[in-house]
Amino acid sequence: MDPSERLTKTKSRPPIPADPERRILITGGAGFLGVNAAVHLIKEGWFVTLLDNLSRPGTERNLKWLITRYPNRTSFIKEDVRNASALPEHVRGQDAILHLAGQVAVTTSLVDPGTDFDVNARGTLNMLEAVRLHNHDAPFLFASTNKVYGKLDENNSACKETQPIDFHSPYGCSKGAADQYVRDYARCFHMNTVVLRQSCIYGAHQYGTEDQGWVAHFVHSILNERPLTIYGDGTQVRDLLDARDLSALYAIAIDKIGITRGEIYNVGGGAENQRNLLEVIDQIGELTGRKPQFSHSDWREGDQKFYVSDITKANNDLGWTPQIPFERGLRELISWAESVN
Repeated sequence: MDPSERLTKTKSRPPIPADPERRILITGGAGFLGVNAAVHLIKEGWFVTLLDNLSRPGTERNLKWLITRYPNRTSFIKEDVRNASALPEHVRGQDAILHLAGQVAVTTSLVDPGTDFDVNARGTLNMLEAVRLHNHDAPFLFASTNKVYGKLDENNSACKETQPIDFHSPYGCSKGAADQYVRDYARCFHMNTVVLRQSCIYGAHQYGTEDQGWVAHFVHSILNERPLTIYGDGTQVRDLLDARDLSALYAIAIDKIGITRGEIYNVGGGAENQRNLLEVIDQIGELTGRKPQFSHSDWREGDQKFYVSDITKANNDLGWTPQIPFERGLRELISWAESVN
């Protein structure tokens, strides 16, 4: 029996190591962001506990990779953030909480708004309450989304945290509600909560679908010569951030909780890493030596034609700025994808 099979058979937390290292709980920890964050934090000396229901394709593969690589620095809990009664025992004793678990696709939210709400809004409230009652002072980082700003106008300017929120789609509503709960728990309950409104994140361990994780979806599809569907005209712009840069920000935000407590940060690749979809497709084709095949379909509900994060606040407060240019990150994503395809 391999380690992932052994660990997924129990919902109880494995014994905590005896040494006094810092411990962090990552919800959605077997997902793409969770695995990247775990690797970064392990290298910084943390012991990482992953909590995940393993519902997303690729999570079991990610989990096996991580616990095989770092068997003495990780533990795993198969659990769902919708199960409120199970969460207190898992947040106790943790030095920080990184809440990444969520329903991640606008399209899925349009098909099943109820589940989208239960996972994103109710699941986040469940986590907040577990931490409030059982580990009040632990830093609590929440992965929010640029979708809380709605469709935006088309002035092609970078989005600041002062931009009014305007939820569009059930996904935008559920993540936006969670975003505001996390922020307000710092004000009303004096908790150490931080909101990170993330833009387009890409990198290794991302399997991607056309609904979410589109850079990786493009890479896997082109490598396997599967035709792509482009929703809209393909000129929609995003700022692209490598997951390793995001993971570094997670660590900084925890270490500087005295500064970040109660704050909201827009997090993305910034203006230097903005690309439109057609540009990314062309780059993947050049780097893989394949000719991408794609067709166009109607614009999707709530899609932003232009979104680039203004990351000035994160830079001013925390000294953080992306270190991995998109060209390098894309090459390395392709290299990883070729190794697993």
